Amino acid sequence: MTFAPKPLLLALSITLALAACQRAPAPVETAAAPEAPEVPKLSIDLGKVSQQPISLQLADIDTQVQACQDFNDFVNAKWLAANPVPGDRTVWGAFAALGERSLQVQHELAKAAAASTWPQGSMEQKVGDFFASGMDEPAIEAAGLAPLQPELDRIAAIQANADIPAYLGDAYARGQGMLFSFFSMADYKDSGTNIAYAVQGGLSLPERAYYLEDREDYQTARAAFLEHVAKVLTLGGADAESARAQARQVLDFETRLAKASLGRVEMRDPATRYNPVALADADASTPHFSWTAFFAALDVPAPASFSLATPGFFKEFDAMLADVPLEQWQTWLRFRAIDNAAPYLSQPFVQANYDFYRKTLGGQAELQERWKRVLGTLNGAMGEGFGQIYVAQAFPPESKAKMEALVQNLMQSLKGRLENLDWMSAETKTKALEKWASFTPKIGYPDKWRDWSGLSVARASYADNVMAAMAFNTRFNLDKIGKPVDRSEWGMSPQTVNAYYRSTANEIVFPAAILQPPFFDANADDALNYGGIGAVIGHEMLHGFDDQGSKFDAQGNMVNWWTEEDRAKFEAATTKLADQYSGYEALPGLFVNGRLGLGENIADLGGVTVAYDALKQAQGPGFTDPMIDGYSQDQRFFMNWSTVWRVAFTEAQLKQQITVGPHSPGMFRAIGPHSNLPAFAAAFGCKEGDKMVRPAADRVVIW
Repeated sequence: MTFAPKPLLLALSITLALAACQRAPAPVETAAAPEAPEVPKLSIDLGKVSQQPISLQLADIDTQVQACQDFNDFVNAKWLAANPVPGDRTVWGAFAALGERSLQVQHELAKAAAASTWPQGSMEQKVGDFFASGMDEPAIEAAGLAPLQPELDRIAAIQANADIPAYLGDAYARGQGMLFSFFSMADYKDSGTNIAYAVQGGLSLPERAYYLEDREDYQTARAAFLEHVAKVLTLGGADAESARAQARQVLDFETRLAKASLGRVEMRDPATRYNPVALADADASTPHFSWTAFFAALDVPAPASFSLATPGFFKEFDAMLADVPLEQWQTWLRFRAIDNAAPYLSQPFVQANYDFYRKTLGGQAELQERWKRVLGTLNGAMGEGFGQIYVAQAFPPESKAKMEALVQNLMQSLKGRLENLDWMSAETKTKALEKWASFTPKIGYPDKWRDWSGLSVARASYADNVMAAMAFNTRFNLDKIGKPVDRSEWGMSPQTVNAYYRSTANEIVFPAAILQPPFFDANADDALNYGGIGAVIGHEMLHGFDDQGSKFDAQGNMVNWWTEEDRAKFEAATTKLADQYSGYEALPGLFVNGRLGLGENIADLGGVTVAYDALKQAQGPGFTDPMIDGYSQDQRFFMNWSTVWRVAFTEAQLKQQITVGPHSPGMFRAIGPHSNLPAFAAAFGCKEGDKMVRPAADRVVIW
């Protein structure tokens, strides 16, 4: 993933200043024009940001642990023992610490924006007013449930089941859809055009298994969910006895949806998510729900076809429109409306939301401070717009230049590996290299910023700002249906600590916030950068060749470019990798689902392999190892990859991670790739029989 930055706000202010200095002289007989008011500049002191990134430090290495037996403990256990999960989090480690640092930078920016007066409609004004409204506790407490009352009145006004589709159409048009996912995205078979996708949804619990299986924590979650629903409905005005009865109705309603839903492993397959149907056929498949009328309600021109994925779910949804009593429908709609809005309402609603979703399901010991919660909402509402301000303050240009060089080195390394694969035929290899050649990297932030001029933000009401942003972003998404794909768009904001691969664009994207230790440090030795961001670059590239990304071609279309024999060899190797991860025991009796995390694990293995090759190429034939802190460059390469995956979970969050995925828990990502690589064994002197050396028959080699 990459992005091409621009000079942004700081450069813009410089440009304006230069332009002001170059005004043409006024004629003698005319008075000089008055000075234009100075454009205000937002600036912050990054020295106030206390959270520092985690990086590989000699003091963190536990030399009492044998690297060849438990490499994760060797690199990470000492630090993790001294740094327990903070009370306001469910996960803590390298990613989370960098996320905390990004939040602290954002906090300084948001406070500065809120403290000054900016031109109306500027991003500084929108960010400042949004943040100020979220921090205005007296106004939020005084408003109570009032901001949501118009939505509750719409639900109460539904007179019959036949009126529910009209309500849903109106709700989805305003960004309040809650029953299924509906969005625009590139057509899997024509990646240059956006089409509409409808996909299963409607569940409050993390996954269908929570409703249907009897694992102890699932049973506990269901019981707690009943209490939570009753609490929310009571806060919404129901008496306690009615709320308890209605809670059972909500659970029964969602259990029925869960039974009709597919599991996470099945939903990984793009063919499952892609089911193009003619509009008339879609209408016929759901006789109680007109998709033609739904598109009209969304103010979207009726398409010839769209993707009605998970047809079994929509068949059940249609049946529920006919046989679920209106009262139960209204109860569920009312609960979901209040529950979804709870984080933006007064304290009793916020507390109820935290108690169930964060404390019970995730094991989070305490509610996050308000400023963190408001920033989370701000990022969801206008993350890219906020990113314009973030980048101007927190992304040095030299980081982009070095990242571009790293990407090119990784590209060449991957090309070499593809050319030399001994299990792939020349026919398939030609197609693989075509795909390699079409990778588009994006680094830091977008070349073209999204236009936010249509979003109005004021300080009067936090909830109103959130709902306005939902409607604005929904309109932005819906307006793409039937139009060409804009390949310049980004799917993450610059301040997000993450990276991604998009199969329909064959692009790899690295937001600015991830370009910090332990991933990237412009002043670090090559081993750390190749073992950090280099392996992440490789990881994202290899998503294009994982078990699902490999189903898309160089143009981003879902096309089979494999020979049958090559695909069979590939799937045999990936099955072996899935089996490897399914053997990892996260908690007593609870094992990783190797099929759920397979795409990520393929990308990890390939990413580390490609990055290691790139490191060797960068070192060249005459390289002299500097032996930093007593460790070789090879050792530091593998150590930094494991530092990246330094992580601790609350027990509840770890259980949820195992179920929901798609990533295997970090402690297994820290060791999984290495145990397949002879280069790792050689670096640390590991032998056959050591836990970090997989038996030859089980060793996985793919890319």
